Amino acid sequence: MRMEETMTLGKTEKKKDSRLWYIGSALTFLLIKGKSLLALLKFGKFGGAIFSMVASIGAYALIYPWQFAMGIVLLLFIHEMGHVIAAKQKGLPVSAPLFIPFLGAMIGLKKHPQDAKTEAYIAMGGPILGTIGAIAVFIVAYYTDSPLLYSLAYVGFFLNLINLLPIHPLDGGRIATAVSRWLWLVGLIGGLGVIIYMRSILFFIIWALFAYDLYKKYVKGRRNVIVESFGASFIVPVEHLYTQGIAIPGPEHKRELPFCTYCNLDDQRQYVTVEWVGIDFKGRISMPQQGIIKRVHVTGLEHQQLPEGYHIKLNCKVEYSRYENDKYYEVPLSSRYKFGFSYALLAVVLIGMMFMVHNVGNIDL
Repeated sequence: MRMEETMTLGKTEKKKDSRLWYIGSALTFLLIKGKSLLALLKFGKFGGAIFSMVASIGAYALIYPWQFAMGIVLLLFIHEMGHVIAAKQKGLPVSAPLFIPFLGAMIGLKKHPQDAKTEAYIAMGGPILGTIGAIAVFIVAYYTDSPLLYSLAYVGFFLNLINLLPIHPLDGGRIATAVSRWLWLVGLIGGLGVIIYMRSILFFIIWALFAYDLYKKYVKGRRNVIVESFGASFIVPVEHLYTQGIAIPGPEHKRELPFCTYCNLDDQRQYVTVEWVGIDFKGRISMPQQGIIKRVHVTGLEHQQLPEGYHIKLNCKVEYSRYENDKYYEVPLSSRYKFGFSYALLAVVLIGMMFMVHNVGNIDL
């Protein structure tokens, strides 16, 4: 069921090219006025959340009635607050929700979960509270006999159900880590059916990235060690070296840098410290994920004359292989059963509520 099919409000469905024109116009406006709009994000800790929330309502209102657009965003907000509450219960700091028009919403964990059990607990929080929110909308729709609210409740149940698919980075994919990673295979196969049913390019991209990640981790990674890399840059002052007559390497200079790596217990991130004694440089690089460092090397230098003196831009590359901690997935059997039962029960409830809305509110499937 697509969102368009839930709207039984008596309005004629807009043409696809018209919708794309409106969306394109909105994106063009954001690009042109982006600098001014970004200034609005500075009015508080929740500035980004409020601005993105309003932007999402405006974007959905280009296609749907504004009441429906506001309802969708509020249901997304309730869903994300479920994650926030669960994370707070586990003592993990999180960012305020960020809404992305036509993509949904997300929160950012400022500390990574210590184990799969914690990850699954936080992931369960969103669909549980999101389902409660959709049930509340259904109850109001029942007593007011509102076609709009019936449609909104149906979409709320559907979005939470789709989120339970065992595919990373959806909530179901994270819950599966505490039940059984074999569920990822179910998501890989079942995801194809959902793609055909929904005809969603976005969901196909999510599924494709998930499939490729599984391939790298469990197929290609089993045969040989996969070395990944990422770049980092530093602006290094060298004016004092010039005054001392010390030669500065040219733009094509290449060399390996000595390094050491450690994990910060506060933010639970891995860092790499590098050093170049010849230019009095020491730097720190944040790893995108846990990894075994192979080497750090300079890929090039850019000489820059800045107002405060002569500098070089040091471009370097970190090569590493991912570190998979198998203990992360060690979950007590009793917890696996609890998460598995809750996961299945929630899916059954959502499917049952969708059929109830269909029968009571006469919403097309």
